[in-house]
Parts: sequence; structure tokens; C-alpha cells
Amino acid sequence: MTDLQVTSPDGIGEVVAGTDLAALVVERGDLRDGDVVVLTSKIVSKAEGRVVRGDRDEAIVAETVRLVARRGPTSIVENHLGLVMAAAGIDASNVEPGLLVLLPLDPDATARALREAVHQRTGLNIAVLISDTAGRAWRHGQTDLAIGAAGIEPMVSFDGRTDSYGNPLAVTAPAVADEIAGIAEVVSGKLGGRPLTVVRGLAERVLAPGEHGPGARSLVREVGTDMFGLGSREAVAAALAGTDRTPFGAPALAADLLDALGACGFTAEPEGTGVAVAAPADDVRLGALLFAFGWTVGSDQSSETRTRLAPLS
Repeated sequence: MTDLQVTSPDGIGEVVAGTDLAALVVERGDLRDGDVVVLTSKIVSKAEGRVVRGDRDEAIVAETVRLVARRGPTSIVENHLGLVMAAAGIDASNVEPGLLVLLPLDPDATARALREAVHQRTGLNIAVLISDTAGRAWRHGQTDLAIGAAGIEPMVSFDGRTDSYGNPLAVTAPAVADEIAGIAEVVSGKLGGRPLTVVRGLAERVLAPGEHGPGARSLVREVGTDMFGLGSREAVAAALAGTDRTPFGAPALAADLLDALGACGFTAEPEGTGVAVAAPADDVRLGALLFAFGWTVGSDQSSETRTRLAPLS
């Protein structure tokens, strides 16, 4: 039997710029060796002076690296941490009206520093997670995930292992750090003023002192490897504009391109290692499809109405 004990103490009080978070963890955490400490990004940001006064829309623009999707007043963007979140992760709750809380500049670095400080002051070996709240594609509601991690492997790969029936596991990789952050949020809640949670019972996952692991940044998919790198409207606009195709990823298989051409009313067929389509090379719809699918017009054209296509190299 595996037992977990999850504790989120009351009475933490207001955290302000300069608050010693390591002291707070030591004083309020009632720690033991092997504990996993989860801190909300809100108190980390407050302690690090990431609270500003200003226009929310302007702050979102300043924190945005790339627009992913926009629907009415809601913007889903990639922020400076590589996280794709609504409003760049900027929050206006649990602060005075008119103030905005930006995400920490480097939550992995903060998690490492906190872990080391606790070890120096107590001799205890713990792991530290910094959590934030985010929505999920295709799901209503939000859940907490880890945006900073130290002393724990954020993800565990089961690639190459088999289940109890002997079936090989190829893509099973639990995001352990996110799962723990979600557990912590269930106990801490949103309105109880409990930004610190201690999860006990996972000592076997806590790395040795000085070994911090790759951090929560390792959980972020690289642009171009995510099937949903752009919103549906934004993907259409990007393909027609033909500017940056990085979010579309690697060139598609010929079979996938043939399916798309057929769905759009083109007559196409395989030809050698490429595809031939009954359309002029300058057809606008064809150009948008080729851009999105990572293909291009071949160099060996012999007809104005039949175009040879090849994947981008």
C-alpha cells in the first residue's frame, strides 16, 4: 500500500517583496526528509517583486512571446517561460485592485535555490515544486501544474517497459510534477490563503542532495512538436500569410497531404517520392496547403496545369 499525506497549513499571512520563502517553508512546513514542498507561483512572484500596477492588456503583450489563439477578450499565448497559457499567466486575484501578478522570471531557478536553502538550514533533503493554474485543451475547468521543479524528475518515461499483460509501453510518460501540483491544489484550495503544501510519501522520487533534475521547463513541448501550436483560426491565417511555418512542425507524410488535397477538391496522386496534383503551381489554396503541410512545388515542372510536389528538406 502507498500512502500520501498532503498538508496545507493555515495562517501563512501576506507575502511581500523580499519575504524569505525558505524561512517560511522551514517554519510552517513541519518538514521531514523526503517531503515534496509545493508553493504557488503567486507567493513566489510576490516575494520576488513581480507585482505591478498597470494596464492588463499591455502587460499581456509585454509577457507574450507568441500569440497562439484569440477568442474575443481571451488570448492564449506563449510566455517567456515557454508556457502556453491564457493571458500569459498574468493574474489579478488575491492582490489589491489594480495590481497584476506576473509569473516568476525563472521558477526552476527559484525552486533550486529554495531547496538548497532548506537543506542548508535544516539538513533535510526535500523536493520543491512551484505551481500555477492553467486550463486544458478540450476540457472545462482548470488544474494546477508545475512551472518550477527541483529535486524531482518532472516526468517518468515508461518507454521500453511492459505492462502486466506483456504489452510494450511506448508513449507512457506520467508528468509526475504536474500530478503532484494537482494533488496539492485539491488540499490548498483557491480561497483559503494556503499557498504552501507539503506532500509526504514520495521520498523515493526525491533526488539526492545537489541533484536537482531537469526542472519543469523540460515538460514544455517545443514549438513545432505540438499538434496544436496554433488555434484553428490562427492556423488558417498563418497558412494564407505564408510567414512562419514553425508551429506546423515537420513535413507531413505524402498520404496525409493527398487526403487534404482530396478534401479540398484537388485531383492528386503519388508520383515517385512526391505527389502530382492537377492544378497550376500558383493556385492560392494549393499554396496554403503546401505551407501548412511542409511541402513545396518541385523544381522539375513540365506542365502549367499539373504540378509536381515535394516535401521540404
